[in-house]
Amino acid sequence: MLDDLKYIHQRDAQDALGIAEKQWQQLEHKFDTSSWNLKAQDIDNIVYGAMGGSALAALVSQSWPGYDMPFEISRNYHIPRYVNERTLFIAASYSGNTEETLSALAEAEGHNAKIVVIAGGGKLAEVAKDKGYPLLDFPKVVQPRYAVLANLKAICAVLDAVAPGKDNTYSKSLENEGGFLKESVKDWIPTVPTNNNPAKKLANELAGKSVVVYAGPMLSSAAYKWKISCNENAKNVAWWNELPEFDHNELMGWSSHPIEKPYALVELRSKLEHPRVQKRFEVGERLLSGRRPTPNVIEVQGKTLLDQLVWALAFGDFVTMYLALLNNVNPGTSDIVEKFKKQLS
Repeated sequence: MLDDLKYIHQRDAQDALGIAEKQWQQLEHKFDTSSWNLKAQDIDNIVYGAMGGSALAALVSQSWPGYDMPFEISRNYHIPRYVNERTLFIAASYSGNTEETLSALAEAEGHNAKIVVIAGGGKLAEVAKDKGYPLLDFPKVVQPRYAVLANLKAICAVLDAVAPGKDNTYSKSLENEGGFLKESVKDWIPTVPTNNNPAKKLANELAGKSVVVYAGPMLSSAAYKWKISCNENAKNVAWWNELPEFDHNELMGWSSHPIEKPYALVELRSKLEHPRVQKRFEVGERLLSGRRPTPNVIEVQGKTLLDQLVWALAFGDFVTMYLALLNNVNPGTSDIVEKFKKQLS
């Protein structure tokens, strides 16, 4: 099925696989911050208000590039009580109409926070334009979850504007990453047959099961992205967790009942993780052998943390899009989510 290009074209009506193949181009997207007047010495902390796919890049940013000041992601109608005039509040929504984010923005205004908006239009962009807030426009894609790298580029543009570097800015680092990602995805595209395509092979292993994804702290955001992509691309139930927290509770959850559990396990492993985290994967696999399905171990590729993050994010996109095709669903739609939003309003 996954080698039938006619079937893929018919089922993938929004060309989600084409978007995944070309997502390296998002790293080249330019955001203009030249007129901004934000300075690091005027900011004590950063709060990022977003939901769903628009919050994913903020999770990635906690691994890379990381922060030199307190940073919190607020996926809520409300903001943390400490927000004040020395808080940089970033409101992000691809649609621009996410009600939780609009509510959080209104509260941030009430706390006199410094405001930056990342949006693809909607009410959020209107507020930014009406009130003169710095605004970064998302490039257009089918779904917010497909704009994670563009969103990460926008976050880096904000950080570069607040504390500009002399040479190697975060935005420039992302632009330089495009070549690595463009080359990496060549092995996963639809024209590569299953026998030579690791993304198709793994999708076949996951088909018909609930997916559980594990990673260490450095790649935990990628594991969460895999979970979301399983949900939204493949319309498939999935969970995720990170080590070492896994070993303090969830480890026991696999220790009883038959091995024939209706789950498929994926482990995103990195040689860059703390040596004790790497050992935890090995010890856990040994202790749980025969008590759970054998994990599909993914040795994430790349020399740097940024390499590995973009590689893991992109590989998860391809795997879950192929899983969608095996589930006989369109990876590019989120019909139930849209119906829920309409009924909620």
